[in-house]
Amino acid sequence: MFSRTVSLIGEEKLHKLSASRVAVFGLGGVGGYAVEALARAGVGALDLIDNDTVAFSNRNRQILALESTTGKRKTEVAAARVTDINPKIKVQTHDVFFLPETADSFDFSVYDYVVDAIDTVSGKIAIIEKAKQSGVPVISCMGTGNKLDPAAFEVSDVAKTSVCPLARVMRRELKKRGIEHVKVVYSKEEPLPPTGQIGENGKPIPASISFVPPVAGLLLASEVIKDLIK
Repeated sequence: MFSRTVSLIGEEKLHKLSASRVAVFGLGGVGGYAVEALARAGVGALDLIDNDTVAFSNRNRQILALESTTGKRKTEVAAARVTDINPKIKVQTHDVFFLPETADSFDFSVYDYVVDAIDTVSGKIAIIEKAKQSGVPVISCMGTGNKLDPAAFEVSDVAKTSVCPLARVMRRELKKRGIEHVKVVYSKEEPLPPTGQIGENGKPIPASISFVPPVAGLLLASEVIKDLIK
């Protein structure tokens, strides 16, 4: 199944991927596509972390969201999908909403790479802190909501980001903690004002479309793959 991949990167680098274990935190519009690309590229082991179920409203942008999967756990759906892609892949699922309070239940030292595709700032910081403490490479996705231009995404050090409101918060919080050189995927597109539903916090629920979060997820996966085979 990886013959086309071998033609591009060679047997030795494919072997590196098959021997690698990657953790993906968050299996939504961004994380689901990252998982898909990692599995199809030949990563041999995946840890899938999310405590959510597939919702009807996820179908406009999430690869795991189908009529047949609505109501199921995202970890369960993702595990079944990647195993269907590659029956030899090793998968561990964690039905956990990752926050600083749950961070100690994970041993980051067992991972070769960590992907942060969650939305909560405190959780994102905790993922980065744990990865840095364990000496494990980590890549974090900034905001993808209220965006319409997938070509505006870039890969950068968080310290060099601009425009993105989430990146601004992350820069400030990471600087407070003395954490430097965090690789991120972010967009320079100015967020559009959402005009839809109001959430429980009284703020508008972020708007989204089919072709923006997937691009961020694929960029995350591409950076992981390129770093693993260096």
